[in-house]
Amino acid sequence: MFQGQNFFGKKNSKKVAVGYDLGRSFAQISFCGLEETEPETVSAVAGTEQYNIPALLCKRSGVGQWYYGKEAIKFAREENGILVEDLLTLAERGEDVMVEGEAFDPVALLTLFVKRSLSLLNIRISFNQIEAFMFTVEELTPRIVDVLGKVAAGLQLKAQHIHFQSHAESFYAFTMHQSWELRQNDVMIYEYDSELKTMRLECNKKTTPKVIFIEQKNYPEMERRVWQEDEGQKRQQMAELDLLFSGIVKKSLEDKNVSTVFLLGDGFKEGWPKDSLRIMCKNRRVFQGNNLYSKGACYGMLERLNPGKEWQEYVYLGADKLKSNIGMKVLRGGEDSYYAVLDAGVNWYETSADFDIILEEGNTVDFVITPLTGGSVTNKAVTLEGLPERPPRTTRLSVHVEMTAVSRAEITVEDMGFGELFKSSGKAWTQTIFV
Repeated sequence: MFQGQNFFGKKNSKKVAVGYDLGRSFAQISFCGLEETEPETVSAVAGTEQYNIPALLCKRSGVGQWYYGKEAIKFAREENGILVEDLLTLAERGEDVMVEGEAFDPVALLTLFVKRSLSLLNIRISFNQIEAFMFTVEELTPRIVDVLGKVAAGLQLKAQHIHFQSHAESFYAFTMHQSWELRQNDVMIYEYDSELKTMRLECNKKTTPKVIFIEQKNYPEMERRVWQEDEGQKRQQMAELDLLFSGIVKKSLEDKNVSTVFLLGDGFKEGWPKDSLRIMCKNRRVFQGNNLYSKGACYGMLERLNPGKEWQEYVYLGADKLKSNIGMKVLRGGEDSYYAVLDAGVNWYETSADFDIILEEGNTVDFVITPLTGGSVTNKAVTLEGLPERPPRTTRLSVHVEMTAVSRAEITVEDMGFGELFKSSGKAWTQTIFV
């Protein structure tokens, strides 16, 4: 289910898409040809299915030499090097990282790690083959988007397309590329690393397009256990954890029509889920693996480049997605019509619009907000205080719309005058509306 076929073999000139899962503890890399249907995940250790690359660096004492991943851990242990861990969190904070009395830019350190880790991919393909690159992270905050943009620039990739998406959206993309049997109803993820997190994908098939939602929950009581050395005590710990997890599984699946369950994370590799596994396997397909997000990043990239017919029938309204259509009622050819400005389902940080309009009359520009999550259609007006009075249909306006958060749009309107009849006043107005 998770591991793809080895379809590349030796390097060639085939253009590829890369899905890079950047976590706080580990990273992971998958890739596929632009015409392929199944991504392949790069192993951190040749000949194995060890996909996790420890997301850390190690500096050699007294020397400007850096190691990454498993090699960094080994060097720190054997040669007493200086470990720098949790690189994504450090970059997110933005504070200098002090190593041997020297200050380092945390984004530069994160970029160094990503660049070094991509050497694993370079064994299989040339960087010149990378046409598209998708980062996927647990959550896309405005700060993380800024950090990833700087990392992408620092990599100096020749890729034509570089994008970001959350783990939830990668889950959606992965699910949409599975057989209908596996996704005919809800799909569930149980992810267990430092603590347990669940995601449940559900679809409202009564709308056009069909709307996908993903419900996420965290369970801090399922904090990762440190096993006792005594075998008897360890078995007792495992039984107690299995009992706790069984209760969570029962409640999370109660009254839900779930077709498929994915178990992700190293916390499940220790073999303790028994009763909980029997519960979730009842009338459901259950798969275990850990490269779903990096594969989902590849699938998401492929769909951005060339959306499939079925893909176009759905819209995913995740935490990073614009939840409403933004448009305007305009006059075209003497008839009332609707002009689409921004469409729901796009990442807020990747969308903007620029266009010109002729103002019919008055001094307001009105926008129509149509939520896809239910609720009423509303009108939002941008008032142009001090706009010169002119006859009807003799004021041309330049409009720029940009999302500054998932539910906040900043609108800038500039008076362009009207040719030789009326010069521009030089005035511009900026207003924020909530959608």
